[in-house]
Amino acid sequence: MEEYRDALMNKNSAVVSSSLTTPLVDSNHRSHEEHIIPVSTKQTDEESVLDDNYKETLGTSTFFKTCFNGINALSGVGILSVPYALASGGWLTLILLFIVAAATFYTGLLMRRCIDVSSKIRTYPDIGEYAFGKKGRMMVSSFMYLELYVVATGFLILEGDNLSNLFPDMSFTLAGVRIYGQQGFVMLVGLIILPSMWLTDLSKISYVSATGVLASVLIIVSVFWVGAEDTGFHAKGKFFKLNGIPTGVSLYTFCYCAHPVFPTLYTSMKDKRQFSKVLLLCFVLCTISYGTMAVLGYLMFGENIKSQVTLNLPIDKVSSKIAIYTTLVTPIAKYALMATPIVNAIESSSGINHNNKSIRLLIRTLFLVSSVIMALVIPFFGYLMSLVGAFLSATASIIIPCLCYLKIMGTYRSWGYELVIIIGIILMGISVVIIGTYTSLEQIASEFKLSF
Repeated sequence: MEEYRDALMNKNSAVVSSSLTTPLVDSNHRSHEEHIIPVSTKQTDEESVLDDNYKETLGTSTFFKTCFNGINALSGVGILSVPYALASGGWLTLILLFIVAAATFYTGLLMRRCIDVSSKIRTYPDIGEYAFGKKGRMMVSSFMYLELYVVATGFLILEGDNLSNLFPDMSFTLAGVRIYGQQGFVMLVGLIILPSMWLTDLSKISYVSATGVLASVLIIVSVFWVGAEDTGFHAKGKFFKLNGIPTGVSLYTFCYCAHPVFPTLYTSMKDKRQFSKVLLLCFVLCTISYGTMAVLGYLMFGENIKSQVTLNLPIDKVSSKIAIYTTLVTPIAKYALMATPIVNAIESSSGINHNNKSIRLLIRTLFLVSSVIMALVIPFFGYLMSLVGAFLSATASIIIPCLCYLKIMGTYRSWGYELVIIIGIILMGISVVIIGTYTSLEQIASEFKLSF
């Protein structure tokens, strides 16, 4: 993704990490008094020219660099769960994957049009504020922060699941208490991550986390390798399962939750007229990779597929180890990057002096501790990511961009094919939020009943 300014690293850092780690405030750190003031979208010719000239001179990223950053933003841990998503709803839900991809691609284009209205709009919260004032900024930022927190927690669960699968008999002694299995590994990974949470310059870690594209390719190739030499591709699966549709669609939506970074990608481009082509290429390539992984995993393991395809792989195979170790490295590198925007927001809102290192270290440590506790209490990766997709991703990537566009551009005032399409997308998003969230919470509650 685009260069992390003050929130994540120095301005010379590479563009990196998950889609969710975009700066949540402008790099110039506006004071509380300097808010974006929503104005009429009917600009004079002179104002339009000034905005165009400003946007043309801003940004240095080339077409291919922006493509790489966009693909890296869209490539994440969701690729591990798409086979499970397909198995939840059956083969027919592949159509829903393409529908979700098309809808989120379109809302990405809507965000670009919102940014073009004013040169003051640089980030996703800026769009929310331009459309709905301070409440709009707060709404967008809240969903982004919450999504960052829950996905970061999902990283810990993912690490615990895969490590306990690799080393099923290993245990640890912590404060005189013997801890076994997944819970022990979650705590261990938390301790490993802790030093990175104390860093103020994350630029070195960012280079590791920027390997999302390579990691996705390695995992797909490794899974195919396992299927070709060991398990085969003989599982037939089911054509359609109605009760699994909400889970499947929610996980598909989670795969396309990169919208918070789109404004940053757009403003970083040298030739912004090519952004639509960049976005299209990114969505096509990522949808192909998600679809390929979904089909491979379902053909290999059928109805026995687990929430992460790596948990189904035979651990004695070299190809399996490549996939599993690749899965393990990236989240550890990305955790601090995803946590930093939230921590910075806490520090800023609390009025903490940046020179007070002890308080800052305490806040960062407590953040990680809270995340570890949540991972221990809700250790259900598939259901938790389904909840993120249904409630947070569908809202932030589908519903909010549409509402902001309608408000900023005034499209809602007159009926037309564009308004019909946007209303259809909003209704789809609302359906995913309501049905998907209910289903995910119900599944988590059922797991709690089985666990206790």
